[in-house]
Amino acid sequence: MKNNNNDNIVTTQVTEIKTKETFSFKKEFFEWFDVVAVALITVIILFGFVFRVAIISGNSMLNTLKGGEFVVMTNLFYEPKRGDIVVVSRNTFNSAEDITEGKGPIIKRVIATENQTVDIDFQKGIVYVDGVALKEDYISTPTTQKRDVDFPVTVPKGHIFVLGDNREVSLDSRSSSIGNNGMIDKRYVLGHAVFRFLPLDKMGSLTDK
Repeated sequence: MKNNNNDNIVTTQVTEIKTKETFSFKKEFFEWFDVVAVALITVIILFGFVFRVAIISGNSMLNTLKGGEFVVMTNLFYEPKRGDIVVVSRNTFNSAEDITEGKGPIIKRVIATENQTVDIDFQKGIVYVDGVALKEDYISTPTTQKRDVDFPVTVPKGHIFVLGDNREVSLDSRSSSIGNNGMIDKRYVLGHAVFRFLPLDKMGSLTDK
C-alpha cells in the first residue's frame, strides 16, 4: 500500500498557508474598513456640526468672491471681527418663504462691531470706523452708493455692520432692509467663510483677504 503521509503533510501545510492568508486578508480588510469608517464619520461630523458649504450667488463680493464659487464656513465658537467674511441671514426667521422672496442668506464683510461708529463719505467713497479711514484693498468699487441708512451710525450691542466688497451693487448695512435697520444681529450670523475650494484654481484661505 502506498504511504500518503508525505501527501498529508503537504496538504496540511498548504491548508495552513491558505488559512493564514485568508486570516491576514480579513484582518487587513477590517483594518482598512475601520480607517475608512472613521474618516467618513469624521467628515460627517465636521461638515454637519463644525463646517458647512455655501455657494456664492451674485457678484456683491467681487473681486474677492464671485457667483458660483464654493466656500467653507464655520460658526464653532465664532466671534465676528472686522475684516471677516461672513454669511448672514437678512431676516430673523430665515424661512423658506423669505428665501423665495429674495431674502435668503447673504455673504458680506464685517466692517464694524458693537459700540463702533461708522461714517461714510459718499463723495470720496471712504469708510470711517471710529473716525479712522479704512484701508480697503479688497473692494472693487468705492463706497459712493448711498442707500436709506443715515450716517454716522453706532453699532448696537450684539450686532455687526457689514458691507459687500463690490460697493456699487451690494445690498448691505447701508440699507434698512437688511437686518435691524442695517445692523446684523450676531445670532443670525450663519458662519465665517474661511476657505474657498471651488474653482480649483482659486482654492485657498479667505481669512487673509
